[in-house]
Amino acid sequence: MDIELKPFDLSGRKILVAGASAGIGAVTACFLSKLGAQLMLNGRDVDRLNLVIEKLDGQGHIPVPFDLSELDKVPAWIKNVVCEHGPLDGIAYCVGMQTTLPVRSFNASHFDKIMHVNLGAAFALARGYRQRGCHSPNASMVLVSSIAGFLGQPGNVVYGSSKAGLMSAARGLAMEFLRDGIRVNSVAPAMIDTEMSKKAFAEMNAVQVEAILKRHPMGVGQPEDVAGPIAFLLSDASRWVNGANLTVDGAHMAG
Repeated sequence: MDIELKPFDLSGRKILVAGASAGIGAVTACFLSKLGAQLMLNGRDVDRLNLVIEKLDGQGHIPVPFDLSELDKVPAWIKNVVCEHGPLDGIAYCVGMQTTLPVRSFNASHFDKIMHVNLGAAFALARGYRQRGCHSPNASMVLVSSIAGFLGQPGNVVYGSSKAGLMSAARGLAMEFLRDGIRVNSVAPAMIDTEMSKKAFAEMNAVQVEAILKRHPMGVGQPEDVAGPIAFLLSDASRWVNGANLTVDGAHMAG
């Protein structure tokens, strides 16, 4: 089979970006729109989603506000979105929550909140996406994980565990969804310059911040550095990539 001259072209593809209100999700939406995708932007605040839509290239982008933490309601919500707008060619799961908390302060509330949002909502979204008529014949789902899933970081154990879970989920879902024609992969960024990372830095002392910066030999990444790999995994250029994790870390793990 000949490879098309524009394997990264997403023209005519309907893609849902979950967590599109800010950070990696918002920039990913902008990136995908430049490749021709028609986007459905998910978040809890429709006003913030509309602000992102104003920055997108092309026409036909829509907000689809919904709180993905309502896990049991996600499949029905996906079905309603598809009934109104047509099956999805791809999903970028850019949802994430991080709160620094050492294990000596561990509690059920913290665990449930982080796991519910970072991991549970991804499973609920995958369940909804697999429903008959909700995805195109050659669909793709990309889960945004983190290198925190590889590393031991004080105060970040629950978050890291949730992100490791996403990488494992991508592998398991890839195998389970083979017969449905849905590829599932993950990306694992290092520190990215977003509102969430700024909040994390604010919770650290100067020595901790300096230590993190030293572990990023190419500097802290930008959301665009993650949006490109997500676009690759959603495109036909990655049609034989399935169940993989792409580390996007500016050589952090190589040092």
